[in-house]
Amino acid sequence: MRVAVGQYSATGDKAENLKTITRLAEAAARSDARLALFPELAMVDFGPSAGDLRSEAEPLDGPFVENLVRLAERLELTVVVGIYESIPGDARVHNTAVALDPRMGVVAAYRKRNLYDAFGERESDRIRPGSAEPPLFQLDGYTVALVVCYDLRFPSFIERIGDRGADLLLVPAAWVAGPLKEDHWQVMTQARAIENTIYVAGAGQCGKGYCGLSRIVDPMGVVTASLGEAEGVTATDVTKERIEEVRARLPLLAQRRAAAEVTTRF
Repeated sequence: MRVAVGQYSATGDKAENLKTITRLAEAAARSDARLALFPELAMVDFGPSAGDLRSEAEPLDGPFVENLVRLAERLELTVVVGIYESIPGDARVHNTAVALDPRMGVVAAYRKRNLYDAFGERESDRIRPGSAEPPLFQLDGYTVALVVCYDLRFPSFIERIGDRGADLLLVPAAWVAGPLKEDHWQVMTQARAIENTIYVAGAGQCGKGYCGLSRIVDPMGVVTASLGEAEGVTATDVTKERIEEVRARLPLLAQRRAAAEVTTRF
């Protein structure tokens, strides 16, 4: 299965961001990708240009997602995008990643649980954390999981996804640039892939203080596709054969499950 990651610098204009997603998704489709992953905050940037997030947020059946459903259908491409989801009666919104199937529409939605209250930022001032476990959905025989950005820093959180049978982890992100932050992103996308012997695809915003560096990492931690700091899209194939080969040589999941069973018995 061919997977693409696309990165760009989102603005405070939803219509403009939709045009950019459309252009990059069309490029992904031309590369024969079956899935295209776009950044966290792809709908509207989190920064001052976004204004009041409540006025920008929409429900999952709102016009922004509906436009993306039509895009996925037209391109015969599963599209994964970060949005702000409205919460009736709440002053905050959800930071939500949504997966859109070309035939079934919304097949997964994940509301970010681990909020970016770090490095002097407080995402929780404007975002309400989700409570559900990251969803799994099926695509071309692969089990695909969905988290958002800062979730990547919690190894045990990602381990639960690996233990539930994920083959591919999608990480839409808006990774803020800063001293050593780029290194953290690169190390952790590879570490989470190695620890769980899964593919990890991360799509990050670029420009305006974000680091970009979107990438796809294989189950042995090899970077098979990557972007730098500029807008763009790249794609690579993920294969069951590679997953099986790595797990035969590095049976971490089986050993972890066996250790958990021993602990449970005693």
